[in-house]
Amino acid sequence: MSATRPKVLAISSRGGHWTQLRRLRRAFSDCDVIWASTDAALAREVAPDSFVTVPDASRWDRIKLVWSILCVLWLVLRLRPHAIVSTGAAPGYFALRFGRLVGARTLWLDSFANAEELSLSGRKTSSFADVTLTQWAHLGEPLPESVKCEKDRAYYAGAVL
Repeated sequence: MSATRPKVLAISSRGGHWTQLRRLRRAFSDCDVIWASTDAALAREVAPDSFVTVPDASRWDRIKLVWSILCVLWLVLRLRPHAIVSTGAAPGYFALRFGRLVGARTLWLDSFANAEELSLSGRKTSSFADVTLTQWAHLGEPLPESVKCEKDRAYYAGAVL
């Protein structure tokens, strides 16, 4: 890791969330990126960048969810990233939540699959993330020119796909 380059934690669960997050890779070209997901086999997709596995969980399995929350908290406290970016679900939500503790800038990019409404995590994250983006124009307001976005709002700045 370089002392002069921003440290970014890019975190999501596997599947579509991960695919979408990886498509942002070029945006992180001037950063030291630590990728995190719920499947260790995904490390090869982002090599030679750093990769960390976090436990998978959902709101339906409370014990696994608590374990996942603790692991994500430890990851954020240990890494102290400058920025955290997530496309979803539970691991990303909690990483952004804990990112506020270490002063990280936070970005939630709601899943492309949520065309009718923001995801539950996206709605909840919008209350504390620095920026919440949707990929559907009818679900968000135009991204403001200023650096400051309002809480409890989703913005549209174009689609990743």
